[in-house]
Amino acid sequence: MADTIDQQDVIELIKAELGKVESGHSGWDEPIVCRVEVDLPSWLSQLTGGEAWEVYAEDEEESCISFAMREVSVKTPKLAEVTLYHNGYAVVDVEGKALFDGSLTSGTSDCAHLTYYHADTGEKITLN
Repeated sequence: MADTIDQQDVIELIKAELGKVESGHSGWDEPIVCRVEVDLPSWLSQLTGGEAWEVYAEDEEESCISFAMREVSVKTPKLAEVTLYHNGYAVVDVEGKALFDGSLTSGTSDCAHLTYYHADTGEKITLN
């Protein structure tokens, strides 16, 4: 069964727990993992104004995953590189021009979704 936690409650909990850590009394008894899922073709279409995109290559490194993308159904397709860092940060370049450089965790796109899990059990935590 998933826990339901209001986002504001999570912020208050983090602030309270940080205060405990600073005073030497950590209240965190379970590590939490955050996973960012992004519908890359839809997001890139949203950022560029509606053309369809596809992923044609990817490269994974320790701190990020980069995706090479191209427009589909156009005579001269544009090329893009999308880099998603494991901390929720993203960089999008289209034809060598920076189109997005920021956090996906702050609700910057309807195509990106955050999911939280208990690290020890893998049980999903649902935020309202």
